[in-house]
Formats: sequence, structure tokens, C-alpha cells
Amino acid sequence: MTIAFGIFDHMEQRHDIALDQLYRERLELLALADRLGFWGYHLAEHHQAPLSVAPSQNVFLAAAAQRTEHIQLCPLVYCLPFYHPIRLIEEIAMLDNLSGGRLQVGVGRGISGLEHRFWGNDPDMASQRFAEEFDILVRGLTNDRLTHHGAYHDFDDLPMVLRPKQRPYPPFWYPGNLEYAARRGLNYLGGGPLKSLPAQAARYYEVSAAHWGAADRLNPHVPEPKVGVVKVVLVADTDAEAEATARRAFKVRAANWPKPGYDEDGLTGAARPGFVHPSFGGDFDLATRVEALVTGSPETVRAYVRAFAEESGMNYFVGAFQWGDLSHAEAAHSLELFATKVMPGR
Repeated sequence: MTIAFGIFDHMEQRHDIALDQLYRERLELLALADRLGFWGYHLAEHHQAPLSVAPSQNVFLAAAAQRTEHIQLCPLVYCLPFYHPIRLIEEIAMLDNLSGGRLQVGVGRGISGLEHRFWGNDPDMASQRFAEEFDILVRGLTNDRLTHHGAYHDFDDLPMVLRPKQRPYPPFWYPGNLEYAARRGLNYLGGGPLKSLPAQAARYYEVSAAHWGAADRLNPHVPEPKVGVVKVVLVADTDAEAEATARRAFKVRAANWPKPGYDEDGLTGAARPGFVHPSFGGDFDLATRVEALVTGSPETVRAYVRAFAEESGMNYFVGAFQWGDLSHAEAAHSLELFATKVMPGR
């Protein structure tokens, strides 16, 4: 199976540099990734936290579209309850054209109940709002006029003037919920240790096949969906250097998750049974043990990626390469080592 490689980015705040410098350096990193042959760039959406200083993905991706030529650009995800669907339809059409048809569209309801409450939304209604707004989004991108009467929105015969460059629409993604993504034919990103991935991949393809031709199935223009995982990655010249740098940066990454004035559990409702917070409380050893964090020399990381390619049954490996307090130089070196000494065929 051919493996594609992508980048995931929360775009965390860096307290040692100004915001304009952070944006400029991240665009430089993305241009480097484009030259190095990465398939996709996935940018998260969060609000009111140092975890994300690019809460408007479209603004940043519009800039990225002008500095890259090949890499696919993917909000992962648009938290649909935070958007007016008509405005989002128009901006998706704009961004797909600005990028020359390189937009991919991740959608979700938004995992942070606190963010919903900050914005005056009821988090208990997020799933219902998502379902309605996703339906509006699909119909608005594929029809010349739009009429909708629902629980949250009412539109009568709206002209849909802007059209995306890709038809019928940019490919859709849905991370985190394998069953939903597979049923609807959406590209999927999940997580978990290597030993869990073959079962995940098999289940995706089983569910996808069972719903082939269903009325609500999407992405008819995607012949082979991307099915993969996200890992926090750091490649350095030696294992020891990688571990020392990652231990330092991972603590900062954990500190970036909470909203100022709120504890980490308040961000995502971590009190529910079995929940493991994505930051692992900054515990480098735990994150490494469960393979959420993959660090080491090119030889060490290449062995992990080779095992992923041979055993997982998945076709997409996505790494977060700049996180915590990693400097631009550290992230760029890690990215270049990964591309030149880890990715197959290099």
C-alpha cells in the first residue's frame, strides 16, 4: 500500500516570539513542507486558549495558498456550530479557488464544551447543530439555489453564486469517529498504538463497503479515501537529542491546552470515564508508551514508520512537527530529517 504523509498543526502560542513572527515562520515551514513533498497540511480550530493562535483557519490557509503550490490545505476541523453556514459556503468556494483546487474540508461539532459555552451555544445541542449545518453545507456547495427550514436556520431560495473549483465540492474529512466517517465515505484520521490500527482500518473498510451507494454517502469523486493517524513527532540527529528536546517541549504543550483561568479538565470534560486528555498532562513517558508521541533519530523514527506502512492497513501518516516551545529552527530540522530520511523512497 502506498503511504501519503501529512502535517497536523494546532499552531500553539509561542511566548518567546511575537505573533506576527509566529505566523511568518509557520508559513515558511509550510512552504518547506510543500517543497519536501508532504501531501497535506491540517490545521485545527480552537478558541480562547494558547493551544491555537489561528482560530480562523480560512485566514491562515488563504495566506498559505499563496506560498505553496502542491500541498493540500485542510481545516481539521471546521467546528460547524461556530459558523453561519452560508458564510462558510462562500468562504470554502473562495479558498478552493484561491488555492487552485487544493482545499480539503474537515468537519466536526467541536470537542470543547467550554468553547461552545464561551460563544453562547449549548454544548448539548452541538450534535444537532452539526447535522443540520453539514446538510446545509453540502447542499449549498452543490446547488445553484438553496432553501432550508430547520431548527437553527431558515433560508428561502438563496442564490449560490460562488462555486468551488473542485466538483462537486472539496473532499470532506471527519476525524475521531470511524463509524460515521466510513458510513458516509469521508476521509478519516484517528489515533492509537500500532497494534490497534489494523482493526481500525479493517473496520473502516467493512463499514464503508456496507454503505456503498447509500443515499447520504459523500465524496463520490474520491476513489481511495485517506485513512490514517496523527502522531506528535520530533526527529533529531540522535535519540538522546530528540528525547531531551521533546521532554522540554511536551511540558509546554500540556500547559497550552487549558483556557486561561480554567483547568485542563474543564476544556474537554475529561471527567467522563475512560477519557485520556490529549496532552497526557505533559507526561512524556506515558505519551511515548501509548505511541501518541514518536521521537528519535531518523533511524528510530524510520523503523516506526516502516512498521506503520507494513502493519497498519492504513494509507496516511500525519505528524505534528511544531508544538510546545519548539523553535522554528528545531521544527524545520525535524521536518527535513523526516522528509529526507524517514519517508519511503528518499
